[in-house]
Amino acid sequence: MTENKREAGAARPILSRAFFKQLLLELPTVKAQIIFWSLAAVGLAMDLWTKKAIFNWLENTGYYSILDGYVQFVTTSNPGAAFGMFADMTYMLKVISIIALVVILGIFYFSGNRQVLVNIALGLLTAGICGNLYDRFFNGGSVRDFIDISYGDYHWPAFNIADSLLCIGVGLLLISIFFTPQSSQKHAQQQK
Repeated sequence: MTENKREAGAARPILSRAFFKQLLLELPTVKAQIIFWSLAAVGLAMDLWTKKAIFNWLENTGYYSILDGYVQFVTTSNPGAAFGMFADMTYMLKVISIIALVVILGIFYFSGNRQVLVNIALGLLTAGICGNLYDRFFNGGSVRDFIDISYGDYHWPAFNIADSLLCIGVGLLLISIFFTPQSSQKHAQQQK
């Protein structure tokens, strides 16, 4: 009798063909893949190239004014996250970045989302995460920042292209949540 139970249990597959068929149907389209991976690759390349170019160019001076008193290029390294938070917690920041990257890839591949705006946002987020993660691994745990903005006494912390891509990606996700027809309908239904 125990052999019959084993045989019956062994004959039943853990993951069925229907599961894999449904999974394949929900994978992003070729258009979505092109948008996502193109933005991720171009964004990452732009971030790494600008960091290298600016740091090489300003190797001796460390400063170049673009608009006097407003925008300048500087060479600085941030050992933390945004605004210098969690400084010198390199290991934790690397782990969080890797987890965020896996989550974004999971959302892209398995959420079944077909909105172009979301695919653009996820591509930009991937580029930004990868750009700063590259620095954390190959720049002594610090991220290279070079864009410095100030206005009178107000001074915004220096940032880079990857940081800009992350902010744009988050902004586009918020727009897709609150301002696209599908999301506003869902939001209205949840309010009822």
